[in-house]
Amino acid sequence: MLEMTREEFEELVAEALDRIPPELTRLMDNVAVFVEDEPPADDPELLGLYEGTPLTDRGEWYAGVLPDRITIYQGPTLRMCEAREDVVVETEITVVHEIAHHFGIDDARLHALGYG
Repeated sequence: MLEMTREEFEELVAEALDRIPPELTRLMDNVAVFVEDEPPADDPELLGLYEGTPLTDRGEWYAGVLPDRITIYQGPTLRMCEAREDVVVETEITVVHEIAHHFGIDDARLHALGYG
C-alpha cells in the first residue's frame, strides 16, 4: 500500500477542490468536505460519500438544516493507487464525483462522463 500522511492526503483533497471552476463553487450551498481514514465497514472500497439533499431537490422547506457532507476516504484510495500521481488523479475524480451528487447528478451520468 502506498504511504501518505493524513496531512498530505488532506492537501490533495484541498487542491482538487481548488481546481473546481469558480462558477461552480459559487453555486455550492451548505456543504462541508471531510477526510476520513476508512469508509463504513459494509463498503470497504468506497472512495467518497455524499450525504445530504442535492441542490436540485431543495425547495422552500429547505432551511435550518445541517450542511450536506462530502467525505473522502484515504485508506481505500491509497490501497488502489501505486504512485502519488495516481492518488492525485483518483482524489480529483472522487471529489468531482461527490460534488456532482451535490448538484443532483446521479452515478449513471457520472460514469458516462468518466467520473465513475
